[in-house]
Amino acid sequence: MTKPDNPNKTRFGFETRMIHAGAAPEPVTGARQTPIYQNTSYVFHDADHAASLFNLQSFGFIYSRLANPTVAVLEERLASLENGRGATCCASGHAAQILTFFAFMEPGDEFVASNKLYGGSLTQFGKTFKKFDWHAHLVDTDDLAAVRAAITPKCKALFVESLANPGGVVSDLEPLAEIAHQAGLVFIVDNTLATPYLCQPFDWGADLIVHSTTKFLSGNGTSMGGAVIDSGTFDWGQNDKFGGLTAPEPAYHGLTFYETFGDLAFTTLSHMVGLRDLGATMAPMNAFQTLLGIETLSLRMERHCANAQDVAEFLAGHELVAWVSYAGLESDPYHGRAQKYLGGRAGSVFTFGVNGVTGGYEMGMRVVESCELFSHLANVGDARSLILHPASTIHRQLTDEQRDTAGAGPDVVRLSIGLETLDDLLADLDQALHRAAAEGDKAAE
Repeated sequence: MTKPDNPNKTRFGFETRMIHAGAAPEPVTGARQTPIYQNTSYVFHDADHAASLFNLQSFGFIYSRLANPTVAVLEERLASLENGRGATCCASGHAAQILTFFAFMEPGDEFVASNKLYGGSLTQFGKTFKKFDWHAHLVDTDDLAAVRAAITPKCKALFVESLANPGGVVSDLEPLAEIAHQAGLVFIVDNTLATPYLCQPFDWGADLIVHSTTKFLSGNGTSMGGAVIDSGTFDWGQNDKFGGLTAPEPAYHGLTFYETFGDLAFTTLSHMVGLRDLGATMAPMNAFQTLLGIETLSLRMERHCANAQDVAEFLAGHELVAWVSYAGLESDPYHGRAQKYLGGRAGSVFTFGVNGVTGGYEMGMRVVESCELFSHLANVGDARSLILHPASTIHRQLTDEQRDTAGAGPDVVRLSIGLETLDDLLADLDQALHRAAAEGDKAAE
């Protein structure tokens, strides 16, 4: 299927934009790399200039809680890579999700979300959001009828992951966007695992994209961060449900963001209200490190995906592996969607289950503990290969039913395949599986 035209696309190719977008030589010294503006405040030209900035009559830098020059380069680069209108960077992926909903949710509002999300997001939506009196309806978004049925008059958004963590679900973005827009909802896609290199959610109808930049965009496990990118195409004025953007803002003398800023309304509000009041600002050093990571994004993703494909095929044929959930395998139920939405690749994060006498929870933990090259930690998207037992860690706060639904049952082992030599990765997994099986057999005696 041919992708729809995206009016926000630029004339430069992806690789050119991941290196150059948003950046230019520093004008005073000529430094080619973006400087780290480790700075809190910015000098005004005069009193009128200060007043115009605070009144949002002109754009510029006031205080680094609101905007910072290093972070601004990253924001422009991410907007370019996602073919969006604007972006807002913040302290983490979870901060990006709060910032996103904060722009248009009011107490008592609701939204629909996939029940196959990252465990931390399920906890945030199901527990923490209730403290704001925001309420999530978690549904199987593969069941389009269930999605339609979950939408109530109080719903304002539909939220999915393009490629789900850890279950490997590839969301069917095109019909989900249609359902959201028929109901007047904002369609939000978390594109963290796919990255803009594999998936372009705006091409398929998304209105907002969120990222944990901590993962593949940074690429080396050094820098926390999050981002929300706005397509600039959502009609916030279609009804009276989105007062945060369409009603007069008292803090800015009755200014209306959508009327004043048009397709930059969401991004402007996210900086000048969201970051101002929530304070979840990205550190300039983290922005700098993430910019460096993005410069090699396409090269890294090619290797990540190639290694992951070979590891998944190896595990699928291994006598000690019960199953593998990876959309790169032709037998996987999401293989067709990976062809459509991910350019035929399936990322590098996936899960598998282990055969064994004891099986289940204990066997999953034994495999994790038996690895020598894979690092046992709670992250993905690193240059290093990582391994985790979700049921005992990142999905521990969920119920058994929620864990099973999210693809994080007791026997599930999650891999994030890195950039190492493939044969070394296969050897480490093979020895870990045999060691875990031997220990399990011994324990069962």
